[in-house]
Amino acid sequence: MKTIIAACSQNLGGSRASLQAALRTLLAVPWPSQRDVRSALQLLAVLQWVLSFLLLGIVSLLLLIYLLFTRLWLIPVLYVAWIIFDWDTPEKGGRRLPCLRRWPVWKHFRDYFPVKLVKTHDLSPSHNYIIGSHPHGILCVGAFCNFITGSTGFEELFPGIRSFLTTLAGNFRLPVFREYLMSGGLFPVTRRAIGYLLSQNGTGNAVAIVIGGAAESLSCRPGVTVLILKNRKGFVRMALQHGAFLVPSFSFGENDLFRQVVFEEGSWMRSIQRRFQKMMGFAPCVFYGRGLTSGSSRGFLPYARPITTVVGEPVAVPKVEKPSRELVDRYHGLYIRALLKLFNENKTKYGLSDTDELHIL
Repeated sequence: MKTIIAACSQNLGGSRASLQAALRTLLAVPWPSQRDVRSALQLLAVLQWVLSFLLLGIVSLLLLIYLLFTRLWLIPVLYVAWIIFDWDTPEKGGRRLPCLRRWPVWKHFRDYFPVKLVKTHDLSPSHNYIIGSHPHGILCVGAFCNFITGSTGFEELFPGIRSFLTTLAGNFRLPVFREYLMSGGLFPVTRRAIGYLLSQNGTGNAVAIVIGGAAESLSCRPGVTVLILKNRKGFVRMALQHGAFLVPSFSFGENDLFRQVVFEEGSWMRSIQRRFQKMMGFAPCVFYGRGLTSGSSRGFLPYARPITTVVGEPVAVPKVEKPSRELVDRYHGLYIRALLKLFNENKTKYGLSDTDELHIL
């Protein structure tokens, strides 16, 4: 018995020594600093956003198809029935959740780049507005952060104004993803959806439209600012029909977030991109950003580059039910002049040189 007790005491003593050594080793390891923790949270915030926009819709669709062939087949059947019943909701005001707009994760998302919103003129709550968002970039980070999340203080800068953002109508046909988009305040970029916000939702609505769309994303690259705008006049016609003021906005730094392989006009790859864009509504860009492990590795996350979105002076627009082509052209020209003025007055403040020009195609 004495032998057993001695052996146990020796083992306990050895275990205690091993434990103390392990604790000393653990304490010797440097703990992450507050800066490291902030950087990790910012990276995770951007990661969840990119994965949500790139994969949530497709993964949800595949999951529902899989569940059809399992004992849980009733779940996708009921959800599809719900979508059929709820089909028109995205074009009739959606289901915006203010709590999602105030989600703390968006502050980490904002600080990753960082994103900043600059006001140059007041917007009166007694009017409705169509905000033209330029440029498109690859994933419209500036437009999303400023007009959908509350992280950059849009509601504080423009009291009484509710901001909305339009996106491809096809996104609202994807299960689960449609709910995610609507809860954040996104709407299909259709006449019906925009018309509802401008006519059935009172005043003080600001509908942001990324006017260049998918075609503009094909020309997105650092150091080049090309906008597809010359023949995009539908938003001006909508503004006239509803008496909504036109407001230019420009996100400086948007084109610096990714590196894209740009194929020359006339090449077979460019032709494939154009055809795919016409068929599916979006362009298959060949791009890359930083990796998850370090800023020097390659991956699908955007580079941490500052984005400054400047909201310009509103162009007063009269309400004309059936505007003529000449009237549309006139206000389209006024909008372009306001946009050029905004760009030229702010380009040297936010990373561009005095010789940089805005190319409008």
